Amino acid sequence: MKKGRRFFIIILFFALIGLFFLGFYYKSQEDGLILGNKMIGLAIAGGVFVLMPVFIYHRWKDKNVQDYMLTKENIMKMKEFNDSKER
Repeated sequence: MKKGRRFFIIILFFALIGLFFLGFYYKSQEDGLILGNKMIGLAIAGGVFVLMPVFIYHRWKDKNVQDYMLTKENIMKMKEFNDSKER
């Protein structure tokens, strides 16, 4: 399943990049200003509201959030680690 999510993210990324540049192409044409702006807007909205949450979910799915928080135990581990490096 992990490969499927990764493949979906890569395909979605390149599709949104293609839509973005296609929008700039249409925008440079005489009669495509409105269509070009819509394509650019859809690409940006898709990146923000679809691609980014899927990517964040993919990256954080199997992680333990407690490992990245500054709890009292983690601060003590960091102090012990720094003290052992200084010796």
